[in-house]
Amino acid sequence: MKKSTILSFILLAFVMLFSVNSNAQKFPPLDGSPMDVAYFRANRNAPAMIKVFYSRPQLKGRDLSTLAPNDKVWRTGANEATEIHFFQDMNFGGKMVKAGRYSLFTIPGDKEWTIILNNDLDVWGAFTYKQDSDVLRVMAPASKGNESLEAFAITFDDSNMYLGWGTTKVTVPVSK
Repeated sequence: MKKSTILSFILLAFVMLFSVNSNAQKFPPLDGSPMDVAYFRANRNAPAMIKVFYSRPQLKGRDLSTLAPNDKVWRTGANEATEIHFFQDMNFGGKMVKAGRYSLFTIPGDKEWTIILNNDLDVWGAFTYKQDSDVLRVMAPASKGNESLEAFAITFDDSNMYLGWGTTKVTVPVSK
């Protein structure tokens, strides 16, 4: 083979190598509403009974009532609708729910919130919410506290799931 042909192949390989690197994936910056996970377990070392995947919007000087308006279906977080996984049949808000994966929607109110488990999964927000896909609805008391949470949060204790944002706290009883 001629020297010029060999050099051409080497040059072509070299150009291809660097052109691949120049088109490498660009990673996005940190999401403004980062994703989080909350677990319900009997104790720290016990297997999970419930796992919630959600994004955490922040108030950033805005009023909670504009971000999660009363009497309107809310995705219970930001970005994609919140998902809740039940690893076993559980009592959720006084009603039995079968093990499985559900979207978690809420309808905020002044004194209580409607908590909704829905069969539609992998949906963005509540834009395509369909009441016909609801598995169950429970009412949960909402209270106001003195401490304010900047970012929406979901947590559990031994017998409740809590939703908190701003000075609002919503309590949903959970048990086996």
